[in-house]
Amino acid sequence: MMLSPEQTDSDLPWSQSDAETMLNDIKVGCITDEPMEGEGKTRSLAPQALSREEKRRRRRATAKYRSAHATRERIRVEAFNVAFAELRKLLPTLPPDKKLSKIEILRLAICYISYLNHVLDV
Repeated sequence: MMLSPEQTDSDLPWSQSDAETMLNDIKVGCITDEPMEGEGKTRSLAPQALSREEKRRRRRATAKYRSAHATRERIRVEAFNVAFAELRKLLPTLPPDKKLSKIEILRLAICYISYLNHVLDV
């Protein structure tokens, strides 16, 4: 940055003691009306309206949101596992305490329901 004849050293941002004012001056100095590289758009000093998707991304980036989402997901997975455990208790297997995977529980439930329909039809 060059000094014009009207400017003195006290007009420069680094001579100010207020850090916030200095930061604002740096931000304003970085924003120009020249086209950005690779794009025909110009930057302006007015705040740009964020798109709906950008607002969603920024909201989801907060630690509070991530923590709440992780809690909801843990509750959902726990409920899912409880439902599988209840379904498992209703299915006949040998031995009765055999540990089954979720896909095995579903396949066994399909076969058992089919068997029960067959018994009712006969």
